[in-house]
Amino acid sequence: MTRPSVRLGAALAALGLTVTGLGSAPAGAHQRDRGYSAEIRRASYGVPHITAANFASLGFGVGHVQAEDNICVIAETAVTVNGERSRWFGASGPTDANVRSDLFYRKAMADRTVERMLDGRRDGVHAPTDEIRDLVRGFAAGYNSYLRTVGVAKLTDPACRGRAWVRPLTELDVWRTSWASMVRAGSAAMLDGIVAAAPPGATGPAAVQDAPGAAAVLAAADGTTAGIGSNAYGLGEAATANRGGMVLANPHFPWDGPDRFYRMHLKVPGRYDVEGAGLIGDPIIEIGHNRSLAWSHTVSTARRFVWHRLALVPGDPTSYYLDGKPRKMTTRTVTAQVPGPNGRLVPVSRTFHDTHYGPVVVVPGTFDWTTSTAYAITDVNATNNRAFDGWLQMGRASNVRDLKRVLDHYQFLPWVNVIAADARGEALYADHSVIPRVTDALAAACIPAEFQPMYAGSGQAVLDGSRSACALGSDRDAAVPGILGPARLPVRFRSDYVTNSNDSYWLANPKAPLEGYPRIIGDEGTPRSLRTRLGLDQVQQRLAGTDGLPGRGFTAERLWQTVFGNRVYGGELVRDDLVAFCTAQLAATASDGTTVDLRDACTALRRWDLHADLNSRGAHLFTEFVLAGGLRFADAFSVGDPVRTPRRLATTDPRVLRALADAVRRLDGIALDARLGDVQTEPRGDRRIPIHGGRAEAGIFNMIVNNRVPGVGYPKVVHGSSFVMAVELGPNGPSGRQILTYSQSTNPNSPWYADQTELYSQKGWDTIKFTEAQIKADPNLRTYRVGEGRGH
Repeated sequence: MTRPSVRLGAALAALGLTVTGLGSAPAGAHQRDRGYSAEIRRASYGVPHITAANFASLGFGVGHVQAEDNICVIAETAVTVNGERSRWFGASGPTDANVRSDLFYRKAMADRTVERMLDGRRDGVHAPTDEIRDLVRGFAAGYNSYLRTVGVAKLTDPACRGRAWVRPLTELDVWRTSWASMVRAGSAAMLDGIVAAAPPGATGPAAVQDAPGAAAVLAAADGTTAGIGSNAYGLGEAATANRGGMVLANPHFPWDGPDRFYRMHLKVPGRYDVEGAGLIGDPIIEIGHNRSLAWSHTVSTARRFVWHRLALVPGDPTSYYLDGKPRKMTTRTVTAQVPGPNGRLVPVSRTFHDTHYGPVVVVPGTFDWTTSTAYAITDVNATNNRAFDGWLQMGRASNVRDLKRVLDHYQFLPWVNVIAADARGEALYADHSVIPRVTDALAAACIPAEFQPMYAGSGQAVLDGSRSACALGSDRDAAVPGILGPARLPVRFRSDYVTNSNDSYWLANPKAPLEGYPRIIGDEGTPRSLRTRLGLDQVQQRLAGTDGLPGRGFTAERLWQTVFGNRVYGGELVRDDLVAFCTAQLAATASDGTTVDLRDACTALRRWDLHADLNSRGAHLFTEFVLAGGLRFADAFSVGDPVRTPRRLATTDPRVLRALADAVRRLDGIALDARLGDVQTEPRGDRRIPIHGGRAEAGIFNMIVNNRVPGVGYPKVVHGSSFVMAVELGPNGPSGRQILTYSQSTNPNSPWYADQTELYSQKGWDTIKFTEAQIKADPNLRTYRVGEGRGH
C-alpha cells in the first residue's frame, strides 16, 4: 500500500539542492584519499538508501541527508551537549532547566569525559574502532558540507534559518551526542540531583536544593527512562506462516526533539548492509534488519546506576571514610553563560563534588547531604564507548546465535533489551544491557537494612560506600569491570516467540519464564502491565486462530493488523461491569466534592467499541477514567495465570466511581461520545491529522501519549509509536512493512514533513526496500551523489 510522495527532483530543489542523475554508477567510482563520495537513492517518503565504498564516505552520506531533513534538530542537540542552551535559548534564572543542563554538560566537557573514552586500544571494547571513527568523522563532514553549500541564512527550515547557534559540527559534537544518549537512564536522569548537590552550609545559587527530575527517577517503580518505551515481538518458525523468522519493532519515543528516529538503508558493499532506523544525529542503524536477521529494542527495567552511602569525616563534609581512612572529594567549578539584563551574558558557576565512585547527588528528603552522610552514584554507562561498534556488529550478524555472541563480547546496549529473529526461524530475547554488578551476595552484604526494602521494591541499590568490599567488582566474563557479565543476564532462544513491552524479562515467553536473576535487572512473579498482557494475548490468539483473522501464524499483513488493531485491553476487562455500576448509580461525587451526573458517561461507555480507532466514540472517556485512578481490580494477581489476572473491576471500591466522575469533569467542554480522531490529533502546518492509539495505562498496545487541553482535547502527540517495522525473513531476503509515524523531516517546508503521519492516520505503510529489486521497483526513486575532497 505504498502511496507515492512528491517527486525527488522538486523536493531537493525545495531544499536548495541539485539532483545529479548517476544511474547505477559504482558507489566508489569517485573515492580518493581523504575524499568522500556516497550515492543517495531517495525512495518514497524521502527514505535514503546510501551506498559508499568505505565507512567514512558512508558517514558522509548519512550526515548529509540527515542535515537535509533535520538540520535544526542536530544543531540544537549540539548546543545542548556543549552546554550552551541558556546562551541561545534563554533562562528564567540561575536555577532554570537550561542552566542546569548547561552546567551538567559543561562539567562533562571540563572532565574531558568523551576524549578519555576515545583513548585506548581501538578494538571496539576499550575504545572505538577505526571503522566507527571513520563513520563519525564522515558524518560531521557530510553535515558540514550541506550547511556550507546551503548557508545558514538560506536554510529552508524556519526553526533555525539565520540563527547564530547553527554552526559546523565537530567529531566531538557527534561523540558528545552519543554519550548523552548512553547516560540518559543514569547520570542524565539524575542531572538535577547532581547539579543541586552542595555541602551543608553552602549558600547562593550553588546550593540550590531543588532536584525535581532526580526525585522523579527515585520514585519510579522500575528503571524505565522517562518518556520512552516500546513493544517488540520476535517470532520463530512455529509462529509464522512461512516458517522463517519475523520481528515487530514498535518503539515508543518522543515525536519531537533529539530522540526522533530517522529511517535509512546503509551499505558498504561486502562489509555492511542494513535497513532500519537510527536516532537523528547517530550515523548507524539501531533498529532494523539485514538479509537474514532482524532486531528491535525495548526499554529495559534494569537500573543503570547504584548509590553509595558515604560516611563523612566529622567537621569536613567534603571528605569521607573508605576502609577507615579519610578520602577527600574532588571538586570542579564550571560556568555557564546566561542572558542577563539588557541581553548581556552573565556567568553562572557551580562547584561539583566527585568521589571515586562518581558524582555526589542529592534528592531532598531521601538522599540529603548532611554533616555526617552524603550519597554518590556510579553510572555504568558513563564510560560506555562501545555502542556504535556494537550496533555495527549487530548489523553484520547472520543469525540470532551470532547476535548473542556480539552482545556477549561488546555488552554495549545502554538501557534496552534486544528482541530478534532470523531467517532460519529462531527467535531471541535478551536483556544484555549495561547493568551494575549488584549480585544477590553483594546486595545482601552491602545494602544497609534500611535500604533493603527499596532494593526489593524498585531495584535501586544503595551500597555501603565506606567499605571497598562493597564496590561493584568485576565478573570474569564481563566486557568491562563493574557490570554484570553475560552469564548473569537473562536470555531465551525460542522457536515460537518472545516479546517485551517494558516489563521485566520474566515473561518474555510465559511457557518458559526467566527466573533467578539479580533484582537490579527486574522483578519476577509480579503483575504485568496491561500493555504487556495484551501483547502476549495478541500472540497467543493469533497462534490459536482465535483473533478473528484468517488462518494461524503471522505474516507481515497479520502482524500489521495486530499492532494497529487498537484493542483497549482494560476496556475489554471492565467496561461492562463499569457500565452496569454507572447505570445503577447515575451520579457520583468528584474529588472536588461536587456531584456529577453520570448518565451521558454511562451511555458513551456502553456504546464504545472497545477500541482506540479514529471512529471509536468514548475511548477518551475511558482513558481519563483510568488516568484518574479508576481501574482497580477486585481479584488478586495469580503467578499461575499472569496474563489473565487480575481481571474483575472492584465495584465496591469508592475510588472507582469517583474516578469516573473526575473523568467527566476533566472532559468538560469535550463531548463524551466524540470520535477519537476528532479530539486526538497531530498538527502539521495548518492541518490537524487525526491520530489513533492511546495510553498504555488503559491497555493499548499502539501507545500514543498526549496532554489534554481543557475544552479542546488532545491536540499534540508527546510520544508513542514511532518507527514501526514488521519484517519477514526468508530465503529470498527480507520483506514486510514499515512506517515512521511522525514522518522523516522536522522541516515544515519539506515534502516529507507530514506524508508518513497522514499514512499512519490511515493505518497505511511503506514497504521494506532492501534488495535491489525492491529498491528499483519504487516509483519515486531518484539518485544523486554527495561528496567532497580529492577526485570528487
